[in-house]
Amino acid sequence: MSPSMHRSHRVAGALVGSAVGDALGAPFEFGPPGQFTARFPVPARGAKTEMCGGGSLGWEPGEFTDDTQMALLLATSLVDNDGLDLADVFARFSQWAAAGPPDIGNQTRAVLGSGRPWDVAAEEHFARSGHAAGNGSMMRTTPAAIWFARFGPATTTEAARRISTLTHGDPSAGEGCAIFHELMRVALDGGHPLAAVPAALDVVAEEHRERWATMLAPSWTPADATESNGAVWPTLGQAMWALRHGRDFAEVLRLVIDLGGDTDTVACVAGGLAGAVYGMGGIPSRWASVVHGRVPGHGDRVWRLADLQQLAAALDTGVQQSYDPGVIPRIGPTEVLPGIWAANLDGARYSEKDFAVISLCRLGEPFEHELQRMAYVADNEHNSDLGVVLADVLEDMAALRAEGHRLLVHCHGGASRTGLVLRAWLMRTEGMTADEATAHVAEHWPHLGLWNASFTAALDCLDR
Repeated sequence: MSPSMHRSHRVAGALVGSAVGDALGAPFEFGPPGQFTARFPVPARGAKTEMCGGGSLGWEPGEFTDDTQMALLLATSLVDNDGLDLADVFARFSQWAAAGPPDIGNQTRAVLGSGRPWDVAAEEHFARSGHAAGNGSMMRTTPAAIWFARFGPATTTEAARRISTLTHGDPSAGEGCAIFHELMRVALDGGHPLAAVPAALDVVAEEHRERWATMLAPSWTPADATESNGAVWPTLGQAMWALRHGRDFAEVLRLVIDLGGDTDTVACVAGGLAGAVYGMGGIPSRWASVVHGRVPGHGDRVWRLADLQQLAAALDTGVQQSYDPGVIPRIGPTEVLPGIWAANLDGARYSEKDFAVISLCRLGEPFEHELQRMAYVADNEHNSDLGVVLADVLEDMAALRAEGHRLLVHCHGGASRTGLVLRAWLMRTEGMTADEATAHVAEHWPHLGLWNASFTAALDCLDR
């Protein structure tokens, strides 16, 4: 991880990472261990990726489940009310549950469908059943962890418990959410959640501390679990185990999904933490680009990557911002390298639909192209992991070209970010130096912009 990574990259990574994990794990839910790697022994970077969809409920590729649906209801309540209104959150949850979401958990369905008031429904259910330590309150809590992180440990952990009790009366679930919130707070501040475990355990109620300490110990493995990962303890335990052993975001998710069982939820929890650690740029663009879904009972809006990124920013600052790129004169598409075309935003938006589009900027309304990858590159000095993003983009481009696709690379103005990728492509495929690639692109694409020194530095690293 990069301590210098800008907070906005971590915040976006946390929210998008949780949704990506949810959608990636959904097709493998309740299956046996090892299914993900058996199906995808190597990264799938062409037109068809590991975001395969399917499963018992027939998810679309990239479609998120109840985990993210509930997270979005919590997130929008926090932003709309400028803070936590438990009655409002419960009302939104209840409206969603009444619409019959296909993947709602048994515990959550029972509480939200009980007809009891928000402040007693979960407690009464727990008193009757004695079973309420599922992972259903942890799976949705990433937005609240982002919102409350700026207010410090005491506030964020107490909020975690209160939100958990809306559906899960067992204090064990609330204590798990409190730990998650504290680990997320540390990660968003640039620390590592693994190093924060001892301090996070200090916030746990004493009667629960020993069990959570066991689950989060460095020596713990999924084989040590005494419950299925539908319970809150192994859910967080497995997520932290994967974070401890994975080398990057993609490997963390591969590890947890390969454990089988409640794969969408465990990957959702792991994805939130890994996204905060590795940042938005560490999430493979082939996964983030296609994540989407609706929230039953709350209109027909389709939430996509740009919506999640915008919501993440609002959760971190409390300020809602809208993005409209407006209409700009079209530049391109122009073939600047064999099979590689360049354009600005509207040049790409209105291009022929058989292009595989590599987008390097915010889009506003989504494109109509069937194949599109959206990489997280800012035209400033905040791209601390630019080398990781470039490698991801170049490998996707190579796979798509190998399948015969015409590639269209663009950013808003078609200048700086577009030029970065075109030059990096020449260095990777033709063995050019950074200077040679720059001269070649400038000759064929007069809109090349060279003002970003961090882009030049990234190319110099490729040159070594």
